[in-house]
Amino acid sequence: MKLIDENEKEISEINMIPLVDIVLVILIIFMATATFMVEGKIPLDLPKAKTGEPAKSTQKRIEITIKKDGIYLEGQKVNPEELKQKIQAVKTDENQVVALRSEKDVIFQDVVTVIDVCRQAGLEKYIIETKKRIA
Repeated sequence: MKLIDENEKEISEINMIPLVDIVLVILIIFMATATFMVEGKIPLDLPKAKTGEPAKSTQKRIEITIKKDGIYLEGQKVNPEELKQKIQAVKTDENQVVALRSEKDVIFQDVVTVIDVCRQAGLEKYIIETKKRIA
């Protein structure tokens, strides 16, 4: 009778622990990156609108944020005097869309001034971001 050596046994089961570890790491990475993509870089208290809709534009937008402490272009604070030059530097197309994000308590004249500067830079299409008002 031949005895079976311990080293000659076939592996009859798969070790699932490394697979579970990899899946958990991928899940953690996904959860961490998904939280950064929810909203813009600058936290705002956006105004609310009943008719708010998600933006459907697929082209790259120029994001301008208007807060009480200043104006931000693509997440970088800019002086109102140099806003036109900065917009022209990031503009890639005449039909590019400007996404205006403004706190609800900002003076409306600041929003109008930004729109006027955008028009001077040759941009005519705008999206005004709001939060959806619930009933």
